[in-house]
Amino acid sequence: MFTMKILVAIIGFILILGSLGAALVFLMRDKGKSNRTVTALAMRVGFSILMFVLILAAYKMGWIQPTGIR
Repeated sequence: MFTMKILVAIIGFILILGSLGAALVFLMRDKGKSNRTVTALAMRVGFSILMFVLILAAYKMGWIQPTGIR
């Protein structure tokens, strides 16, 4: 179970970084002439919100527990 949590977090983080990288590439190539940069950044925000909602849902269902500061 613990490795599955790590795997899901890594996949989500890679999706967020990938869309950020794609936005940078589109920004450099298109020079502001298309909306691909805005679309890639909107996807990044969407992935971030989805990941936050999934973490909240997992907490509410008891799949993850807070550990506190030690």
